[in-house]
Amino acid sequence: MNKYIISENHLVGQRLDKVLSILNPELSRSKIQDAIKDGLVLVNSKVEKASYKVNENDEITLGDLPIKNLTLEAEEIPLDIVYEDDDLIVINKPKGLVVHPGAGVNNHTLANALKFYSDDLSSVNGEFRPGIVHRLDKDTAGLMVVAKNDTAHAFLASQLADHTLGRKYIALVMDTISENDGTIIAPIGRDVKNRLKMAVNLKNGKEAVTHFTVIERFKGYTLVECSLETGRTHQIRVHMEYISHPVVGDPLYGKGNRTIYNDGQLLFAYKISFIHPKTKKRMEFSVPLPTYFTSVINTLK
Repeated sequence: MNKYIISENHLVGQRLDKVLSILNPELSRSKIQDAIKDGLVLVNSKVEKASYKVNENDEITLGDLPIKNLTLEAEEIPLDIVYEDDDLIVINKPKGLVVHPGAGVNNHTLANALKFYSDDLSSVNGEFRPGIVHRLDKDTAGLMVVAKNDTAHAFLASQLADHTLGRKYIALVMDTISENDGTIIAPIGRDVKNRLKMAVNLKNGKEAVTHFTVIERFKGYTLVECSLETGRTHQIRVHMEYISHPVVGDPLYGKGNRTIYNDGQLLFAYKISFIHPKTKKRMEFSVPLPTYFTSVINTLK
């Protein structure tokens, strides 16, 4: 569910459906109109028509849109499986693969690939997210853990909540970071000007903590290891831009950071650790940087 407070002058006086299409460019006008008809849109806690003219300080609430008349199709998409047992699978997700269906994406996702690979996956997150405990952005490659039954899923999800499921990333960021390590503590929420983006929001954002350690410095760039204490959407990307060191290649965050690489952010989830749901022993997995990442680093040496 998304909430919007109308404060921008250019939105005041516009039709409700048009305002929502501006705030949600990933949604078609017809989908927004259907949502309004279905009562999924409230203005100041009341149902209004699509033609309603928005006023300053109106509070608009947009509920989650259902995926209609669709089922998750099994697709034969290759999976790079690092480890598998009766309870879980550790997968090295490639860059460019969306994790699960969502707005504007119905297939060719990791979820489609998982359905083809196995019928034994947890159902905790519903049909469209079989076994998926956590996610990575489309262009962030790296390690994910997938649950094969509901018990394992619940146990792994509890580790996400209490931060015992460890995730470490390597990122190439802009400019030289002088400190050898640091912690970024800055709450994150939806960007009020661009609904595709997240942003540091000191007033209404949710707690977000990212730790970083410098691995190597180059002229104009720094290679860092980042670890997450929380798991907000786009967290590392937002936090690194916030401290003026955006991730190289990131199309959403940062300026002037797409010179040496412009095919998505150079951010890779290289290590994951967790307590196994059955054995209760800690397990840790790591994978090397992909060639597209190392080739950029080699040009800087």
